[in-house]
Amino acid sequence: MPSQLQIIVGRKLREHRTRLGLSQEQLAEDLGFHRTYLGSVERGERNLTLASVEQLASRLGVDPLDLLRE
Repeated sequence: MPSQLQIIVGRKLREHRTRLGLSQEQLAEDLGFHRTYLGSVERGERNLTLASVEQLASRLGVDPLDLLRE
């Protein structure tokens, strides 16, 4: 079962990605991730490392803490 933090990160990731007009496929390709992996992160099914959170935040142009807060 996903943790509340995983769900928050996934929701915030999707928010920022769509705000930038990026598809899951575009963002995944930019980061060297597989599209299905990114989709599972957005659904809160994956437990990310801090390095991955930092990498995602950098590509989205946000502070990593922005992905961890409601």
